[in-house]
This record gives sequence, C-alpha cells and structure tokens, in this order.
Amino acid sequence: MNIKKIDELSREELLELLTDAAKNWLAHDGLWFRAVEEHFGMEVALELDRQAWEKFTVIEAKRIMKHLHLEPGGGIPALIQALEFRLYARINRQEVVEVSDNRCVFRMLSCRVQEARQRQGLSDFPCKSVGLVEYREFAKTIDPRLETRCLICPPDPHPADVWCAWEFVLKK
Repeated sequence: MNIKKIDELSREELLELLTDAAKNWLAHDGLWFRAVEEHFGMEVALELDRQAWEKFTVIEAKRIMKHLHLEPGGGIPALIQALEFRLYARINRQEVVEVSDNRCVFRMLSCRVQEARQRQGLSDFPCKSVGLVEYREFAKTIDPRLETRCLICPPDPHPADVWCAWEFVLKK
C-alpha cells in the first residue's frame, strides 16, 4: 500500500481536498445546529449559533488576512478579496456586484444549507439573525470603517436566484 502525504498531492487533489474540508466543516455546523435545535428549540439554537458565528467569523477573517498579507483598513477591495477566500466560497456560488470605491453588494446565489433543506422538504433556514452578526463582524475585521446592511436573507422573501444579499459601505 502506497500511503500518500498531503505535501505529495497535486494542485487538483489539494483543491478537491479543500472543497471536501469546506463541505465537512459545513456538515458539522449543520449537524451541531440541528442537534441543539432538537434538544433546546429553534430560538436557543439560533442564539447559540449567533454567539459562535460572532467569534468564528473574526477568526476566519484574521486568518484570511494573514494568508493574503492584508492589513486592516483595506476598504472594499480587501473585503472583496477576503470574501473569495472564505470556506463558503469553495462550496456556494456567490458574486460581488455594484462595486465602487466605497460600496459593494455581496450575493449568495447558491447555498448548500438552504438547498439541503429544500431537498429534505424543510422550510428555508431563518439565517438572517446569524448573518447580521457574521457579515458585520467579518467586514469590521477586514476594515473597521465598513458598515454592513442586509438587503435580503431568509426568513425574508427572496428571488429564486439569490438566497441572501449584503451591502457593505465604507464610512469615511
């Protein structure tokens, strides 16, 4: 048996491994949430999820910044770059539109969490309260001048081709 080591993998194999790691991370997050929801109910699960995301999103942003050699205060360009390196970016389809020096809109076009719920016959996951914390803290870590506003996110009604949309504005 030939045992492979991670540093012997090809670029394609490493990207595939990264995608699988992102899927595993999200599967664990979902399983944790569902277990808490079943035991304590949706409100408690959402509150605990908000608390976890408030911390995790900062850790993720700081690690991305370190990897990309981004200093805090990089504005909209740094935010757009960092969003491309989130774990979500490997497994969800997303885009940044309406880009200017002081504003952009980030949209999640496909969402593994929501699409899995659809396949299971469940209603949309009401992730807005978690997203408000997640995206605000991620953006503030990239640049403390960034303000975040939710444009749409479940449980809000949304178009079929966009799950959520977030506006980021750089305040001077």
